[in-house]
Amino acid sequence: MELDGAGLTCAKVHQAGYDGARVTIASLDRARAAWAVAQGLTGPVYGRSTGVGANRDVVMEGAGLDLLRSHVCGAGPPIEPARARAMLVVRLNQLLAGGSGVDPAVCRALAYAINHGYTPPLRTYGAIGTGDLTALATTALCLHGELPWHHEPPAPSTQPGPAGASALSEPVRPGGEPGPAEPVHPDGEPGPAELTRPGGESGHSGFVRTGEERRHPPSEPPHHAFASGDALPFISSGAATLADAAIACHRLRRLLDAAVDVAALSFTAVDASAEPLAAVVQEARPHPGQAVVAARLRGLLAHEPTTRVQDPSGYRAFAQVHGAAVDALDRATTTVEIDLNASTENPLFADGLAWHNGNFHAAPVALALDALRAALVQTAQLSTARLATLMDPAYTGHLPFLADRPGASGVLILEYVAQDALAELRHLANPVTTGTAVISRSAEDHAGFATQAARHALRCLEPLELVLACERTAAARALHASAPDRPLTADLETSRQALARHL
Repeated sequence: MELDGAGLTCAKVHQAGYDGARVTIASLDRARAAWAVAQGLTGPVYGRSTGVGANRDVVMEGAGLDLLRSHVCGAGPPIEPARARAMLVVRLNQLLAGGSGVDPAVCRALAYAINHGYTPPLRTYGAIGTGDLTALATTALCLHGELPWHHEPPAPSTQPGPAGASALSEPVRPGGEPGPAEPVHPDGEPGPAELTRPGGESGHSGFVRTGEERRHPPSEPPHHAFASGDALPFISSGAATLADAAIACHRLRRLLDAAVDVAALSFTAVDASAEPLAAVVQEARPHPGQAVVAARLRGLLAHEPTTRVQDPSGYRAFAQVHGAAVDALDRATTTVEIDLNASTENPLFADGLAWHNGNFHAAPVALALDALRAALVQTAQLSTARLATLMDPAYTGHLPFLADRPGASGVLILEYVAQDALAELRHLANPVTTGTAVISRSAEDHAGFATQAARHALRCLEPLELVLACERTAAARALHASAPDRPLTADLETSRQALARHL
């Protein structure tokens, strides 16, 4: 996967985090340009020559490492390595977009970590949507050698490729400038010792090693000696929040797609009318998601005439409600992908100056994810409405609850499970953007809580999947012969596995 600061998508973030995709760097040009600007400035620059937050007017020199140390304070459950790895990919891509002013040698160190299974030991709490300070400070101290990495060697399918598969697409001279191709380490990556010179300057990137070193690739963790001025620019990012948001958007897209298949089973089980799905209906109200959902569901149904004039809303309004969720997901994905490829640093180093700004604030992401989670509740509510019709003889032609004999409970318990999961989904849909926080003696007097919005979006996956699995289990029973009462755990798990294949 080539990273260029412009083409990272939610799907690619998920692939890098969970599928072990290797990364290569297309070019360091924009990172180098921003670093050159930062090195040439002499006036006061926030975080480089001053304190941070309420200490912004205090002149400080050489305090960057202490800033990193003071901001490592994660709390709560550990974050799984795949999410931490996704964060590294996002931060690397942002640095390649330019504007950070960070020594570009750190980009090679991040690529080495990603490709060799090194992730920082992150914890859940510590950010409010204005920058993932604790997560990135922890990452920086791992790179600097003060904190231990978590290490899981890549799976065989993701092990480094043959000689010549560099982490940087362009050939590089030992001084860090583009030049003729030179020998590359056999495992395709620079060794940690080649990433920086003492003092944190841009380092050797030619990957030249002795024959013995080529035969025995290094096993040492990635290392980058941070210069003081690089501390704040490195942690001035919401990379962890964006990684979570990207993973959630990718998985929710697959789950919303699977929901159409589940609805098709219910349509068939109750002989629901396909008339509301007609193209002429969608053209009369041209919302994009509605049209896409209706067209896909039409393709799954037999279009046989039904005797009912009008079905309940769970069927008749499926395209409208589920289509709205698809539209909300499209908007959230677009918003997240803008920030995946943006320069969100404060200050921004560009055009020969340091521009102090508010690009770190993740309000657009938080608002988009709030809307998405609300839309998920709507589509889950329709699923439980269809589940209710599957319990009703008036729609299925079977005994109540799809039982095999009068008075038996059949699949009634599925309604309890689905409503429990729906209640959890409603709780997770509560907006985070209605609150704020005032921090650092009022120097930072607003927060968007995009971190919480992304975390809740990830947590929505399980209850939404459970609601859909309950509907699928009941629809499958309605389409086949009724069975004697038995535990339904295995049936529900079978439906969850079918949904998981979409994920």
